[in-house]
Amino acid sequence: MTMSDSESRTPTVIRMSVVLEADCVRILDRRTFPLSTSYVVCRTCEDVAVAIEDMVTQSNGPFFAAGAAMILAAREAQGLAPIDSRLSHMNAARDRLLHTRPTNNNIRDAVAKMMDGVAELAGEQDFAARLEGRMRETWGWRRARGRLVGERAAAFIKDGDTVLTHCWAESSFIEALAAAARQGRRPSVICTETRPYLQGARLTAHSVAEMGLDVTVITDNMAAHAMACGKVSCLMTAADRVTLSGHVINKIGTLQLAIAARHFAIPFVALVQAPDRLARTPADVPIEERDSREVLTCLGIPTASPLARGWYPAFDVTPPEFVSAVATCDGVFAPVHLRAAYA
Repeated sequence: MTMSDSESRTPTVIRMSVVLEADCVRILDRRTFPLSTSYVVCRTCEDVAVAIEDMVTQSNGPFFAAGAAMILAAREAQGLAPIDSRLSHMNAARDRLLHTRPTNNNIRDAVAKMMDGVAELAGEQDFAARLEGRMRETWGWRRARGRLVGERAAAFIKDGDTVLTHCWAESSFIEALAAAARQGRRPSVICTETRPYLQGARLTAHSVAEMGLDVTVITDNMAAHAMACGKVSCLMTAADRVTLSGHVINKIGTLQLAIAARHFAIPFVALVQAPDRLARTPADVPIEERDSREVLTCLGIPTASPLARGWYPAFDVTPPEFVSAVATCDGVFAPVHLRAAYA
């Protein structure tokens, strides 16, 4: 299959993130890309669930991985009888995926798309093929919404700006940069390295560079100093979830960046396709705590004293007073106006 010109300009980590094949799902291993390019091969829904838990894919990646996992489950279910057995198999796949990473609602939304009306489809001879068609439509829908968010957010990027970002903001941030470039503006980007998996240093930096834009990597403890030195025009990150109260839940470290940005009068723009209507406040969002041993290593190399212990909350919560704007598919909102717009 020949790629379109627009596809060829899409950064590799987005374009090649999840590939559904006839007998498996291949997931680009974001733990090592771009230092090496390899795929984790998943032949069952359980394999995909473990890959998500093991950080093979993160950010927006689990949305696509979960959708593909449901197709693997549907292919298995198609050989089962009676129909109730098919439905039980699909329900089990749904439940397993929902328990992988709880803070981001991407997996919940992907699985809901796949399960909508599945009882009516389950009796069809081509059940799995029809569900795969829905999955591919859902993938296209998701990408189109990412472009919309990027177009909204691009208004905050001026020609010559230096945008500071944290972790890997996936398609929303990449689309914001692309939209700004289409409008004749050429920003540069500063990426925090994002310990302990270095998503910023690897995924964001590589993707921005693939777009032909200037990109600089800093360690996580340099950001406030960069702001103080006048090196940052705007802070722009994704959000793993935004509540109706306007709280931004994102990769751990976002809160300290937002506090520093407010101190230095630098706008902080959070990107999300839509706030979560089921999360009225942060109390409705489980904050994942990962294995504390992960912060004692970096890319598999021990970096701390063996006498120390670690602590790894994977996300933090930024209150709305530290957020200048939330860019969504439906427009740009002050955080305090989200409840009225989406409730």
